[in-house]
Amino acid sequence: MPKLEIRNKMVNYVQKGEGIDLLFLHGWGQNIEMMMPCAEHFEHDFRVTVIDFQGHGESEEPECAWSVKDYADALYELCVKLNIENPIIVGHSFGCRVAFHFASEHPVRKMVLTGAAGLKPKRGLDWYAKTYTYKLGKKLVQMTGNKDLEEKLKRNSGSSDYRNATGIMRETFVKVVNDDVRDLLPKMEMPVLLIFGEHDDATPVSDGKYMEAHMKDAALIVFENDDHYAYWHQMARFNRILDAFFEKERGVKA
Repeated sequence: MPKLEIRNKMVNYVQKGEGIDLLFLHGWGQNIEMMMPCAEHFEHDFRVTVIDFQGHGESEEPECAWSVKDYADALYELCVKLNIENPIIVGHSFGCRVAFHFASEHPVRKMVLTGAAGLKPKRGLDWYAKTYTYKLGKKLVQMTGNKDLEEKLKRNSGSSDYRNATGIMRETFVKVVNDDVRDLLPKMEMPVLLIFGEHDDATPVSDGKYMEAHMKDAALIVFENDDHYAYWHQMARFNRILDAFFEKERGVKA
């Protein structure tokens, strides 16, 4: 697969076809392969571009911990180098966070956001108690200088995405999950299609309803009896819905 140098690091991507640009953004901990079945469905009528985000797949990690805004800025640099203008964006989970930041500053025709992350959840007392206990335990372990014990504490705390990340990517993940896109939603003036799984426990349907209500031209579709990867589990259905949503752009020369 070809690679581009973005911010002194190599980024892996696939680009096929001709026409209006269709840009695919995968979720955290995922890679190009998760978006390829959808991209291949459209490569005969669009110019499709699928990337590995920095620190994912075959793309190199950033030199320091990145924010979502850093990822969006790097995505813009990639778009400039590949002559991608005014794209349609298809994103999943973390890719949707990046899409919101990107679209708040650069022209985007349409967006399809599935399992869209970006809203910080309201926390209960149990969460704050657990977090305080973890931070206290971390401080005590750091005082001992035992790095193995400190790493064990980190592995046993937080989400699976946090536990699976290491080094710079773990620090990046902390920045990412603390990003909140609420203030960006009113800036989304393009048509936006939201697709959520009914039983998504990572980005619940309630998040999709909030996003739908706070964007100017958004619609929500719920895939019944499915989860955070509803688009993947029901790819044929997902592609049919996108076929209808992209009908006016299909086969149009850029």
